[in-house]
Amino acid sequence: MAPALNHPTGVTFVDDGHRSVHVDAATYYGGGEAFTRSRTYSHSHIHGYIPKRTPLFEEDTHMRARRMSHDEKSVTGPQTIRVVLEQEDTDGDFQISITDAGPKMMALGTATSNGFKTFDVRGTYMLSNLLQELALARDHGRKRIVLDEGRLSENPVDRLSRMIKNSFWHSLTRRIDGDGLEIITADPKNRTGRVQPRIYVPHGEPAMAEYYRKVAREKPHMNLDVQVLPPKPDDAVFVKSLNSKPGLLALAMNEVDDGKGGRTLKGIPFIVPGARFNELYNWDSYFISLGLLVDGQVTMAKGMVDHFIFEIKHYGKILNGSRSYYLCRTQPPFLTDMALQIYNQLDRSDVESNRQWLKRAIQAAIKEYHTIWVAEPRIDPKTGLSRYRPDGLGIPPETEATHFTHILEPYAEKHGISVLEFSEKYNNGVLKEPTLDEYFLHDRAVRESGHDTSYRLEKRCANLGTIDLQALLYKYEVDIGTAIREVFDDELELEEEFDLAPFPPSVEAYRNPYRERSTNRSQNSDEWFERADHRREMIDKYLWNENKKLYFDYDTVLEKQSLYESVTAFWALWAGCASEEQCWNLVSQSLKKFEVLGGLVSGTEESRGKISLDRPNRQWDYPYAWPPHQIMTWVGLERYGYLEDAQRLSYRFLYMMTTAFVDFNGVVPEKFDAVKLSHLVDAEYGNQGLDFKMVPREGFGWMNAAYQVGLSFLTTHMRRAVATCTSPEVLFGPSANLENAVAQAALAATDPLGLAMESLNIDASVPA
Repeated sequence: MAPALNHPTGVTFVDDGHRSVHVDAATYYGGGEAFTRSRTYSHSHIHGYIPKRTPLFEEDTHMRARRMSHDEKSVTGPQTIRVVLEQEDTDGDFQISITDAGPKMMALGTATSNGFKTFDVRGTYMLSNLLQELALARDHGRKRIVLDEGRLSENPVDRLSRMIKNSFWHSLTRRIDGDGLEIITADPKNRTGRVQPRIYVPHGEPAMAEYYRKVAREKPHMNLDVQVLPPKPDDAVFVKSLNSKPGLLALAMNEVDDGKGGRTLKGIPFIVPGARFNELYNWDSYFISLGLLVDGQVTMAKGMVDHFIFEIKHYGKILNGSRSYYLCRTQPPFLTDMALQIYNQLDRSDVESNRQWLKRAIQAAIKEYHTIWVAEPRIDPKTGLSRYRPDGLGIPPETEATHFTHILEPYAEKHGISVLEFSEKYNNGVLKEPTLDEYFLHDRAVRESGHDTSYRLEKRCANLGTIDLQALLYKYEVDIGTAIREVFDDELELEEEFDLAPFPPSVEAYRNPYRERSTNRSQNSDEWFERADHRREMIDKYLWNENKKLYFDYDTVLEKQSLYESVTAFWALWAGCASEEQCWNLVSQSLKKFEVLGGLVSGTEESRGKISLDRPNRQWDYPYAWPPHQIMTWVGLERYGYLEDAQRLSYRFLYMMTTAFVDFNGVVPEKFDAVKLSHLVDAEYGNQGLDFKMVPREGFGWMNAAYQVGLSFLTTHMRRAVATCTSPEVLFGPSANLENAVAQAALAATDPLGLAMESLNIDASVPA
């Protein structure tokens, strides 16, 4: 009779076919320990005993035992994290990357042999995945795991896409209510030294104010300060007065059952960009929503539109970000396209509810359009072009402490005081400096543009009718007209009362104090299509350059084009305001100026100019590449029928993302140097999304979205190629960009490790 088998308590067994390898960490590691009956385990081994064999290296490799085909799973114990870090993390950053100088090999015991036989985990990618899996297992309370090899050698494209969908979005989710306040009130940009959590509630929301006061009473440990804003919260003097007491701005909430027979408020969840940006942002949210829609998270994206509707109602605009120091500032407008894309994916079971939701979004967009974008001071009545031109006083408080030192030093020396003392006196209005006022007018405009900072916009942004803003507003006008015609039977009543901007725009029309009120009549599609046609004519008149085959920003003060070559020229394709001929010229003549190995750079090297100690690089200039520019161009090219170009560009960017993910412990950063294919960026703020231990938790909002959206452009062949990190120059050939062929071929031959080591500025002359 066979002896009885005694298994340790708490151990469960599953069939091999029922255990999926490539699932999210919560599913894979959640619950109790589960093993397959096709393996044998010693009692002592399950409780932590792992027989080890010293790894064999170099000349002893021929002695290594042959890996058997059935050794599918490696056994790891609680000490393995420390062993992995001690052996492989030679720079001590709790990540395993190609810059680490470890042996890049570790032997782990296999499950089938109870740890007697070993399986070699080789290379940066598998070792960094091992570290990540061990950290995730520890998060789920697992002191010991049997790890499928497939999780270590997982296709990197599948792994990154899965992590974005199942993990990163969740980690970036915030909610402003009693349960979520402690996380979101943390503000890495607060330099006041006062870290008391504070929330500002808009005027006209007494129930919300009382809710937060109740939270403050019930959670005294938070020391929460609840303040109610005045009816006009974006007055520049008032906003400056809040600089010494920054706080979070309340957002939309739903009324729900409190579980005790009553009602309470609950915050609507949203996604933050990540890293130092721990609040709701304007244009980040648009690109994030595109990624959410790809991943089926329609409700989350819809909630972000609800917050924008709330912001327009109570704060007068979609804010740059939901903090008090952003009250005067908005960002590039994307609300109409965001709302329409979400509307098209809403559950069709309640058509009327969907229609009412879209109605609120379009009404809010119309208010924002009339009171912000075609109202003074943002509009230039003479040309009819809109500009980024926010109100505000003093030095932007959310920037790094030394960000403006080089600007302020000459003024401090002029008055014979320190930079710090000058800053205080200038902000308080004790010292008047009109030229500095002009500088900060443009600086605030740069930040409103989202492109902070760039030599394209420095010291002139508030005067520029930029191609990106005109394209976005053209899209607003077309979207609003289309929604009114197709969804609202060509008639839309406006419920909020505000001034409608004159049309067509002219100096005389804007001098006239009379304004038609929004509630006087219903809106129809014709007037919005007329506005779109007029804007397209102004874009062609002032921004299109037939000789250079490119759109340029127009300086409304100097009354001439600003000849900085910007990739935002391709936003005209996304908006649909370019003619077929203009599109052909853009693609055939101008695209090559921006296309490099890793995708599209923000502007050309020639336009940026020479870089020196006195003239450092700006993060929105050459050679940096950002997700918004990539996505807008992909979509625009596809819209005009240039799908192959869109696919090539998306492949380049996803190749750069995937190689960074493989070589640097799963990193997903805010931006890239697209020429060097490096996320190790030293311009201005450096890079975001890099500061994590062992396992990436968040990625970065719009970079996550770019990956998910970009994958939708790739063919199956391209997806397989990018998973093997096949260079674009190999896949497409150097002829894909004849002008840069020689430079690109040289870059393609460059060792990624060499580039990474170069960025570390290691001095070879220092003796070992």
